[in-house]
Amino acid sequence: MECVNKVAEIKVSYHPKQIAGPKITNPKDVISHLKQFYNLSTISLQEEFLITYLNRINKIIGVYRHTRGSMNGTIADVRMILGIGLKLGCHSIILSHNHPSGNLKPSTQDIDLTLKIKQAANIMDISLFDHIIVDSRFDYYSFAESGEL
Repeated sequence: MECVNKVAEIKVSYHPKQIAGPKITNPKDVISHLKQFYNLSTISLQEEFLITYLNRINKIIGVYRHTRGSMNGTIADVRMILGIGLKLGCHSIILSHNHPSGNLKPSTQDIDLTLKIKQAANIMDISLFDHIIVDSRFDYYSFAESGEL
């Protein structure tokens, strides 16, 4: 009797467009890079959550538009964020989301999520470089600059 394998085959692949992008040294570097990824026509209306993945020398491997939510929030899936980071072989990540209200102060949920991702990433030997909140003018709040990482 022939046994047919009904288990999914897993293949991992990564096809970069270039070796690495610009080097990130501070939040202003991140902001100048992220401007091209936020949807400028909805930045004042709808939250988006983006992840920037960095290599060992803090050059950008890629940016992942993780979620798009409502006016008041969006969801971040820690497993997916870190799973993609592992697949890319990243060394560190930068979390970023916008606040349509223009209020850059992190919410309790923002703080809790940042700590949760930082702890989970540390287990995987991935560091959390920063979590940046932006408004429609790209004024920003940086968890790293504020000493919260």
